[in-house]
Amino acid sequence: MMKKRILTGDRPTGNLHIGHLIGSLQNRVLLQNDYETFILLADVQALTTHFEHPEKLQENTYKVAIDNLSVGLDPNKVTFIVQSMVSAIAELTTFYSMLVSVNVLRHNPTIKTEAASYGYDDLTYGFLGYPVSQTADITFCKANLVPVGEDQLPHMELTRKIVRRFNSLYNCDILVEPEARLSNCPRLPGLDGNSKMGKSLGNAIYLCDTPETIKTKICSAVTDPTRISVKDKGHPEVCSVYKYHTVFNPQNSENICQMCKNAQVGCIACKNELYAKLNSILEPIRARRAYYESHKSEVKDILMSGTQKANLIGNEVVAEVKNAMGITILN
Repeated sequence: MMKKRILTGDRPTGNLHIGHLIGSLQNRVLLQNDYETFILLADVQALTTHFEHPEKLQENTYKVAIDNLSVGLDPNKVTFIVQSMVSAIAELTTFYSMLVSVNVLRHNPTIKTEAASYGYDDLTYGFLGYPVSQTADITFCKANLVPVGEDQLPHMELTRKIVRRFNSLYNCDILVEPEARLSNCPRLPGLDGNSKMGKSLGNAIYLCDTPETIKTKICSAVTDPTRISVKDKGHPEVCSVYKYHTVFNPQNSENICQMCKNAQVGCIACKNELYAKLNSILEPIRARRAYYESHKSEVKDILMSGTQKANLIGNEVVAEVKNAMGITILN
């Protein structure tokens, strides 16, 4: 029996951080044995917010590929794909754009939220059409399952609508209607106390950070602002460091919570324990990273062979789509 397919991936806009580790990367490692997994390095979609610096895409693509490999994804089990090198994605994006109105895209809540976060008043065609391009990402390989965060659910619903519309309009069952697999991992706050850890916010611990860098970042992390001295009783529910403990040090987090509330442990000791635990988790990731960073040609081969496989699959799907639409080569 053929394994079902998963399509997931990242926009290569910089190195991935520990929020990505718990939110998606660890899940990919767990699923790679049970599903045929495709990891898309969405460099074209990265241009929706980084179009002024396309020269950074190649370097960032390698960075994100190494991030994925370093957490334990096996290139013999997982197919890595460079989005811009798969022509089927671009073709399908064009076809699907005929099936979606501009008003539907403008009212997509994720698009509105992201536009506000970037300060965009006048949206580019590419930014507005991001969900259509994402539909092409998912359907070019007939993915059955797409792991997503809650903020991506509107995109997934639009994908499902486009698939149903296409199959109904052209009286076929070519496109697979994918299911969303919702991540139940908590969202990590930023080191600065911001509600979100983000690459663009400068408040993250990256998978590529050295032990020294991680220690410095944790030491400067925002804790309970009302706790001035060790003798003051703390409020761990407002402390970003405590939230990290619940994720990376769950076996001792409740004890830390009670000790903090009773002024039995200081912030420095709490941060030191977090650093030790987090560093032990990241150490094997660093070892794999060191290997791939010193074997960049091997990373390139992984990307090229995966993209070649993706093109073979995508070309077949595009041929089926064109045949259903009645678009054929002229005789």
